[in-house]
Amino acid sequence: MAVEPTPHWLALEGKVCVVTGAASGIGAEIATRLAQVGARVALLDRDLAGAEAVAKNLAQQGFAAIAVGCDIASETATLAAAAQVRQALGPCDVLVNNAGLLRSAGLDSITLDDWNLVLSINLTGYLLCARAFAADMRERGAGSIVNVASISANFPQTNSGAYSASKAGVLLMSRQMAVEWGAQGIRSNAICPGMIRTPLSAKFYEEPGLEARRSAVTASRRIGEPEDIADVALFLASPRSAYVNGAEIAVDGGMSSMLMDMVPRPGYNKTA
Repeated sequence: MAVEPTPHWLALEGKVCVVTGAASGIGAEIATRLAQVGARVALLDRDLAGAEAVAKNLAQQGFAAIAVGCDIASETATLAAAAQVRQALGPCDVLVNNAGLLRSAGLDSITLDDWNLVLSINLTGYLLCARAFAADMRERGAGSIVNVASISANFPQTNSGAYSASKAGVLLMSRQMAVEWGAQGIRSNAICPGMIRTPLSAKFYEEPGLEARRSAVTASRRIGEPEDIADVALFLASPRSAYVNGAEIAVDGGMSSMLMDMVPRPGYNKTA
């Protein structure tokens, strides 16, 4: 299970860290963990009330945290958010691109509006945030960008519209950021979460037996929790990963290594 964060080892005290999609789920957990290790955290989300609730809770615990309403699909909004964060907390040291959405549909039936909406948030929004906040990093010659993608970037997920395509784009774009901006001191890495229990997926586990069936197809035999992603995000955000650039880390409990074990082999495996 996840280990409690230790403040000084990560050397993130006083660093200004921006997390998008921070009103709930993985984003809220990443923001919380960053605050717990001493970072100054800006929580960006279209759901300003949700982000404010998380930020208020952190502030009440003595942590430095602010909420910023932002539609990351808008260049005007991302630039305004960057200016707001800079004024309130200082220049950005770390950006965690996490905001995302899903519109379920097959490729033959998804509306063009839904296709474009998913791409505008999941892919273009990551670029807009990176450009807005990397300006501060470029001036100082140092910074870290963590892009939250998905294992569905490498494994097609049927009836999920543009989601898999958008996350595949995030992986390539993350590597391109590393190549283009690495000489300027900016690192860019991606995390590919597997099955993670969040408020959006919680209803799935209400179906009897589903959690056991899903756990059976992970090497770790359990469903991931938001803190499992947050711990990896903190490492990539911190100077401890100073020579990690352009990497893609699967945080899926070994699910992506289970393909051959899901092929029925009587007497040999227990996942079929």
